[in-house]
Order: sequence, then C-alpha cells, then structure tokens
Amino acid sequence: MKKGFSTIMAAQFFSSLADNALFVAAVELLRNGGSPEWHRAGLVPLFALFYVVLAPFVGAFADAVPKGRVMFVSNAIKIAGCLFMLLGTHPMLAYAVVGLGAAAYSPAKYGILTELLPASQLVKANGWIEGLTIGSIILGVLLGGQLVGPRIAPLLLSIDIPWIDTGIDTPPEAAIASLVLVYVVAAVINLYIPRTEAPLQPFNPRLGQLVRDFSECNARLWNDKLGQISLATTTLFWGAGGNLRYIVLAWAAVALGYTTTQASGLVGVVAIGTAAGALAASVIMKLDRATGVIPLGIAMGFTVTLMIFIGHVGVAVPFLIVLGALGGYLVVPMNALLQHRGHNLMGAGRSIAVQNFNEQACVLGLGAFYAGMTRFGLSAFGAITVFGLAVAGVMELIRRWHRHNLRHHDDEVQRLLAIARRDGH
Repeated sequence: MKKGFSTIMAAQFFSSLADNALFVAAVELLRNGGSPEWHRAGLVPLFALFYVVLAPFVGAFADAVPKGRVMFVSNAIKIAGCLFMLLGTHPMLAYAVVGLGAAAYSPAKYGILTELLPASQLVKANGWIEGLTIGSIILGVLLGGQLVGPRIAPLLLSIDIPWIDTGIDTPPEAAIASLVLVYVVAAVINLYIPRTEAPLQPFNPRLGQLVRDFSECNARLWNDKLGQISLATTTLFWGAGGNLRYIVLAWAAVALGYTTTQASGLVGVVAIGTAAGALAASVIMKLDRATGVIPLGIAMGFTVTLMIFIGHVGVAVPFLIVLGALGGYLVVPMNALLQHRGHNLMGAGRSIAVQNFNEQACVLGLGAFYAGMTRFGLSAFGAITVFGLAVAGVMELIRRWHRHNLRHHDDEVQRLLAIARRDGH
C-alpha cells in the first residue's frame, strides 16, 4: 500500500471508535432520562439524516478541498455534537449533529482511496479499511458499554476539576465527555493525511446547480448495469447493518435480560464476524466476480429472523458471528465494485456522496420503519422478524434484477466486467 494509507486507517479507527462508543452512551443517556423505546431506536435514522439531506453538497465539497482537511472539519463537527449533548440539548438532536460530521467525513474517507490507490488494490484496501472499521466498532461498542458501566463510570465521575462545575453528573454524560478526547485524537491525525495528485474540482456554491449535478451523478450510477446492482446491494446492507446495532441491543434486553453494558458486547460479537468475513473476501474475491455474493444477502436477512429463537448466550455468540460474517463477505467486493464504477463515471467524492445518500436513505427508511413498529406496540421479536424478512425479500429482488440484466443486456454487462477484470489485476 502507498505511503499515507496507514495514516488514513489510523484516523478512521479513532473516529469510528468514538462514533460507536457514543451510540451506546447516547442510548444509555436516553434510557436514564426515561425516554420511550422508540426514541432510542430513532437514534439510528437521525444519525443518517444529514447523509441524505446534504448529499449534493458533501461530495462536491470533498472533491474541492484536500480530503484530510475535510476529515478534520468533520471531526470538529462531531465534537460539537458531543458538547451539545453535555449542554442539555435533546440527545436525539445532538446525535443528529454528530451525524452531520459523519456525513461530511465519509466521501473524503472513501474518496481518497480511489485517488491514492490503483483499481487493482481497491478490494484489498476495502478489506483493510472495512476490517479496521469493524475492529473499531467492536472496541467502540465495548468501550461505550464499559464507560457507562458500574466499574469505569464511578471513576470518571470522581474526576474533579477545581473551581469548575462541569455539570457532568451521570455515567453517560461522563462517557460522552471522555469521547470528546478520542475525537480530538482523530482530528489531529487528519492533519497528517497527505495530499494526493488528484486535481481539485471547483466547488459551485449555487444550490440549484449542486442539486442538478448530484442528481445527474445519482442517475448515472443507477443507470450503469453493474453500478446499479452494487449500489442496490450495498444500500440494503448498510441500511440493515446500521439498524442491526440497535436491534441487537433491544433483542439482548428482551431475550437475555442484558443491560446496555452487557448487550454492547454482543454488538461487538457481530462485528467480529463481519471483520472475519471482510478479511476473507479481501483475500478470495476478485473485482469482476463481486456480484456472485448476492445470495449471501438473502441468507443474512433470513438469519436475522432466527434471532427470536435464541435465549442462551452460548448459542447467541456463534450465531451472531455467522450473521456478521455473511455481511462482511457480502459488502467488501460489492463496495469495491461500486467504487470502481463510480470512479469511472464521476469524481471520487461525488461517487461516495451518491453511495452515502442511497445507503443512509436506506438506514433512515429502515430505522424509521423499525422505530415505527415499536412505537405502535409491536414486540421486539415481532419487529425483528418483519425486519429480517424485509431484508431477505428485497435482496431476492436485487438478485432477479441482476439476472434480468444478464439476460437482456449481456453485452454491456460483459463489457463492464471486462473493464473490472482488467483494472482488478
């Protein structure tokens, strides 16, 4: 890998570590405040909100400014969201601000990969970056669970700053304050990310033009016979995976009687499986064979529904590892294929912004769907069953869509696969 890749990975690790620990702390903050179940479930779609709303702007911004600087600004916004929580802003609104920082961060994080590395290294690079991200998810949810738990929280609350009343009186508030420091570390590392030789594209501040430009990029990717399949697959995966973090917490509370601290470990178990699947895919899969993993998405949806039959942690741990591995093996080659097509069709930042828009719109939609089910009285087991069946059903439609393309547009599909085969070696 080229010089600078390790710096990007380090910055991504600390930023993602704080994101996932903050999610657990925010859930506990709402629980301590007596908020209803649907408020806690609503954290996931609110985090995705600005990915959707600002998609036309963040991609263009990431292509117009050095991407290390974009990532620095993004982490500063995340810090502001944490401070809003500590100053008494409703946790759901403050968490949405953190989502704003994440929305600006992602096009730069993934876009710089296509600028720094050749196409032949994209699957491998995605395997490393996804594996590291998943590692940070594991450690992040565990860290968040421990920060609000009975061992570390009292130590944090005992820290006294002379002559200053911080107003930090509860375990989740102490956890959030400590996570500000992790975001600061990520922001400092961002300053050392190297400039690439890719030319910067001018940023057009006119709203109408940005929206039109984004709409054209979005349409271009959806009209591409490989781009549309990889985009649909990764969109559904991240929509399901983004909500699975909370679903596991809710399921563990009902099925196992776990606290947030205990349940956070099971979210980490899913991530361990995802990391293993991602690593395996990065070694085995080739860019031009990426669409062969689509059936794993169908299996993943059905596997989610089986959670309702598990009531013992000894069964839950290997089951959740398998669930995560299915997702990890699915997303790495499809993500690399999507980046490859996007880079060929438009600028790297714009391509990732289109990807984020669709994926986070799915997180938002599925999150609102799940929160709505709990809001109107459906049990956790019932909501999980409906959620898993919906994922399996949509993935089956994507499989049929790809088969339709192979039957009716085989020449175009084979031409695009040949390009992927050429660039992937």
